[in-house]
Amino acid sequence: MTKITALPLTAEAFAPFGDVLTTAGEPDKIINAGFCGRYHDRANMDFGPEGRAGISLFNAVPREMPYTCDLIERHPEGSQAFIPMHENEWLIIVAEGQDDIPGPIHAFIVPPHTAVNLHRGTWHGVLTPLHAPGLFAVVDRIGTTVNLEEFGLDAPVTVDRD
Repeated sequence: MTKITALPLTAEAFAPFGDVLTTAGEPDKIINAGFCGRYHDRANMDFGPEGRAGISLFNAVPREMPYTCDLIERHPEGSQAFIPMHENEWLIIVAEGQDDIPGPIHAFIVPPHTAVNLHRGTWHGVLTPLHAPGLFAVVDRIGTTVNLEEFGLDAPVTVDRD
């Protein structure tokens, strides 16, 4: 079984897979009579020519580290953003694409108050909260064509902290 270390999430390390959404730095605009900072247009959302944006709520069972990843999936028709509705860190697992199969796997610890948007077609692990509640808002493609491909790993990957 392959073992990998989950790294701290950075925008640079995650760029091949998607966008990191945070409120780091100064807001792009101050609105609501000075009471709200707007961090504008932080994700490259892509829903293809036949889809539309939808917001769903996911309530996932928390997992423990080390975590065994044996299933990778992707959404060929649209991007997918995971927005935590809690103040806990969580785990995101992604894989480099190699044609129609996932390539090398990477894992990141996502800090509190941080969301990610996966690029269209990015192989990724299942939603993996590390603490309860595992509640997330998910923005993804709603459409009539199939937008989920799953790939069971013949050799599961164990993910742990350093």
